[in-house]
Amino acid sequence: MTDAEDTFRCGTCETHVSREEARRTETIGDLDPKRWQTLCCPRCGNRLKTVYVGDE
Repeated sequence: MTDAEDTFRCGTCETHVSREEARRTETIGDLDPKRWQTLCCPRCGNRLKTVYVGDE
């Protein structure tokens, strides 16, 4: 995994967030929450990315 994949830019508050700093929440819809999680900005709560975590 590269540094670019470990850092996200929040489009709402322009904060750069590492994967470790991101708040993890359950997904919505039909995605299995044991395999998928949504990473959110810890500052404003905006969704950054939905990631596969089934192998973690």
